[in-house]
Amino acid sequence: MTLPGGEISKRELHFIWIVDCSGSMRDDGKIQSLNYAIREAIPHMQKEAESNFQANLLISALKFSTGAQWFIPPTSVNDFKWIDVEAKGHTDLGQALVLLSEILHIPPMTNRGLPPVLVLLSDGQPTDNYEDGLNKLLNEPWGRKAIRISIAIGEDANMKVLDRFIGDEERSPLLARNPETLSNYIRWVSTVVQAASARPKSQQKIHEPLDSNVEIPKPPEMISTATDVW
Repeated sequence: MTLPGGEISKRELHFIWIVDCSGSMRDDGKIQSLNYAIREAIPHMQKEAESNFQANLLISALKFSTGAQWFIPPTSVNDFKWIDVEAKGHTDLGQALVLLSEILHIPPMTNRGLPPVLVLLSDGQPTDNYEDGLNKLLNEPWGRKAIRISIAIGEDANMKVLDRFIGDEERSPLLARNPETLSNYIRWVSTVVQAASARPKSQQKIHEPLDSNVEIPKPPEMISTATDVW
């Protein structure tokens, strides 16, 4: 968009998927449902981003099982394509959080960016020391200021761990009991949370209190027509 005086300089908004690819994600087609739901959400993310003239949305993805690794680097929303993940191994959430903490430094992040959105999807129990990883993440200014969302895939997910990742008493982990609910939550976080994150209530300095300055709408009530399967 161009206005008199020049083009608007957009602020970077990083949206990061953090995906549990442990062996239990093979059960009942959870990993296939996750791959489908994120692919289906991409056009909605792109459409939402078109209406936002303040943010330059960059999407990336991190997976964890036995170890953790980045598998999609920061990519413009218009060029973003999901790469299907497979399930095997353990649940090394702590290693994933350490990797996250390493990119939330300044640089490569900038002072001028918008609070990142971190979306954790998991169906089980961490098999490594997740607390050390979480502490490293929260020691980073952008780690503390990030909008942290977690989605439990099935009843076996450790809700206490997912709740600690969020770290906000006004928000709880979302519980997806079937593929339909998982798709609905992923679409909600991809659009509503993305839009809210691009409109911070204030321009607080990142070294100020740990609380986020972004107001996140309440998630929708999920009335599923499917039989609960997870």
